[in-house]
Amino acid sequence: MPAVSSSRRPANRQLLADYVYQELLASLMDGRLEPGQAIGIDRMALELEVSQTPIREALARLESTGLVRREALKGYRVAPLFSAEELDELMAARAIIEPAIAERACAHVTAELREELEQAVDDLRGAPTGPTFAEYGAYWEADERFHRLIAENAQNRFLLNAYNALGGQVQRFRFFGNLGVTDAENAIAEHTRILEAFESGDPRRAHDAMLEHISLVRDRAVRDAASKRS
Repeated sequence: MPAVSSSRRPANRQLLADYVYQELLASLMDGRLEPGQAIGIDRMALELEVSQTPIREALARLESTGLVRREALKGYRVAPLFSAEELDELMAARAIIEPAIAERACAHVTAELREELEQAVDDLRGAPTGPTFAEYGAYWEADERFHRLIAENAQNRFLLNAYNALGGQVQRFRFFGNLGVTDAENAIAEHTRILEAFESGDPRRAHDAMLEHISLVRDRAVRDAASKRS
């Protein structure tokens, strides 16, 4: 990862922490930091021209996403790619949790939630989907926001905790490097069907639309994982 001009680095501490996090995330998603690779805090601080503190903060945040792992006495290492078994287990968990969340959230839907979900889908439609994280990051954020909004409005703290426990594992399956967004057209159509269920106020329809989406995401993820490993 090349050094970054100090003129690009924010002066505000929180902005700097966010900036470093985004830089490391982009390096992970673009494959510049490879699965299993050790992450040297000193080297990263030197390359980004920052102190070790924001690097450590960024790595702690990334650990919660599952993209990096901290090993006792060894430091941080990039997480390995999902095995086929792990991917199947993750998608099975999503297929249980997220349709139930969607059904409950739709039963309590408000005009504000409808508007926020509509905005997320509009943002998905308008976001670029190129091969680098700089190009598809906005798409990824809108996708995450759509699902998180539904989880946060299900009015069940235990379901929300279960959703949050998945953390970045929900996105880790995309960590194949240089694939970008390969399913935008299909994913947008599936999100639109979920949105339409919320607009109609039909909880069962929301459940079924989310279940269909998760199932199709799983199929595409398996295909992308096979493509990366071939």
